[in-house]
Amino acid sequence: MKFLNQPMLAGIVSVFTVFNAAAQVKTTEMNSHELSVLNQLGSPSVVVSMPVSQLLNAPGNEALRAFFFTPVKDQTVLKDKKIAVIAADGFEEIELLGPVWYFKQLGAKVDIVAPKYNPAPERYGLTYPEMAKTHIMAIQYLQPVGWIKFDRTADQIKVSDYDAVFIPGGAWNPDNLRNDKDVIKFIQDFNKSGKLIAAICHAPVVLASADILKGKKLTGYWNIQVDLKNAGGTVLEQPVVTDGNLITSRHPIDVAEFSRAVETWLVKK
Repeated sequence: MKFLNQPMLAGIVSVFTVFNAAAQVKTTEMNSHELSVLNQLGSPSVVVSMPVSQLLNAPGNEALRAFFFTPVKDQTVLKDKKIAVIAADGFEEIELLGPVWYFKQLGAKVDIVAPKYNPAPERYGLTYPEMAKTHIMAIQYLQPVGWIKFDRTADQIKVSDYDAVFIPGGAWNPDNLRNDKDVIKFIQDFNKSGKLIAAICHAPVVLASADILKGKKLTGYWNIQVDLKNAGGTVLEQPVVTDGNLITSRHPIDVAEFSRAVETWLVKK
């Protein structure tokens, strides 16, 4: 099971401490009517989560558990390959860290690539921790759980830098990516090169925004499949679909098959 390191945990705690202190100051300045309205605009902070240990130990996921806990025999399979993982805040933790772990075990060089830091206008009422300038936020289904540092931003990378591009899912992450011009332009250029583009879960909607799905066979998370069809793709209900330079998958439970499909594609090239 993965735990937050002490500096990361301290950072998160300090962010919430500052935020809560500021919120309390504002609350004390409100009258009874305003407090009454505020209470009606909030809801209990109880959320559904998907801890990695729980996912790996769930009935039916024995093969997924074995994928992670069986030592990799040949750690040079992808030693000459470079992979860009394009992600933003709200990425599904296991869908990024799982394949990244596997590709690194096989000897690949992996870069985490994020959009440029671009906070929303002040009137949106959002509070960003300082680490948002250098890290992206992980989720477990609906629960934010931590942060990972990215290596480069989307405006800094070139097609020639990588052999493959991989996009993890998470309901929020693809929405953040598909609105970023640098990300969409890079995906379009990468597709023209014929190099591998891999996307799992909700991530294929980023490919829809890049308009590269026409005539393609693919799959994705169940509630985005209609979007993939509307983008011109033919959706198949199976764990992994490979069509030319495109590999897609549906869900965190498919991470093992998805990762192996990427491995197979890269080994053949």
